[in-house]
Amino acid sequence: MKAMRWHGVKDLRVENIEEPSALPGKVKIKVEWCGICGSDLHEYTAGPIFISEGTPHSLTGEKAPVVMGHEFSGQVVEVGEGVTKFKAGDRVVVEPIFACGECEACRQGKYNLCDQMGFLGLAGGGGGFSEYVAADEHMVHKIPDSVSFEQGALVEPSAVALYAVRSSKLKVGDKAVVFGAGPIGLLVIEALKASGASEIYAVELSPERKSKAAELGAIVIDPKEVDAVKEIHARTQGGADVVYEVTGVPPVLTQAIESTKLGGEMMIVSIFEKEAPIHPNHIVMKERTISGIIGYRDIFPAVISLMEKGYFPADKLVTKRIKLDEVVEQGFDALLKEKNQVKILVKAE
Repeated sequence: MKAMRWHGVKDLRVENIEEPSALPGKVKIKVEWCGICGSDLHEYTAGPIFISEGTPHSLTGEKAPVVMGHEFSGQVVEVGEGVTKFKAGDRVVVEPIFACGECEACRQGKYNLCDQMGFLGLAGGGGGFSEYVAADEHMVHKIPDSVSFEQGALVEPSAVALYAVRSSKLKVGDKAVVFGAGPIGLLVIEALKASGASEIYAVELSPERKSKAAELGAIVIDPKEVDAVKEIHARTQGGADVVYEVTGVPPVLTQAIESTKLGGEMMIVSIFEKEAPIHPNHIVMKERTISGIIGYRDIFPAVISLMEKGYFPADKLVTKRIKLDEVVEQGFDALLKEKNQVKILVKAE
């Protein structure tokens, strides 16, 4: 089958590899759409981060080159021995987390914090940038007919956003700020709407992304035009209840901290490629809290239910659809060069 594999930094190759089998406990899926994630971009430009290079991943036994892609939807074509929850023809998405099931985090049910945690499409196990994937039964979730395959490809990134908001101290009626209106930032805006935030501010430079944030209902602040921190304090009468940092840019981290109110919370949602210096007094003197999340857990069903109600709309978030053969030039490179792109979906044909 055709698949796109990571061989190294700026070295992605569409190749023909062996098609996966429906082994015992596995669900074989024909991939419909797969989104390019910010984590995929990080691996492309600065990896390996989550990809194992040289030494095989402890849970998958795989190392580079690996098939990429973890935001995908598809249709079940075959199930392995022992699989009872799925049958051929089911429309599904995959929760792409590998966990050991034995460490302290796993024993507490916090499988996204597993000591050996890995992502399907990064740590091995196949990936969505291919024609077929075979995933463990417990990782697979059905989607209803009312949720399109394109919408299904947004379940995974939407899960990050909803988990971030649920994990924060946000209460109904609170005021929130999202620094960075890229794909995850826009989905955080949607999650905040679903969670009852009374005011949602988006701090963004890109004209196209500012427009998308406004379309989703956020009040947009351009840091080129105003001092974002002062503007937020003025508009919220002292700072936001919760601020979400979704840029991964070190200087923005300080701005996000300073934009929270007395006793407010700043939630880090992004992955940083470099260290980000902060001054502890910005936290101590205002009794602020800094939190962070990685991935998600136990949240896919909630995301799918919200999608049935119209949240996380693909028609507003997907800006480009391409074929697998175009994934590097029209996908990864386009996201780096074209700031008007939000979410690019890829189809293997």
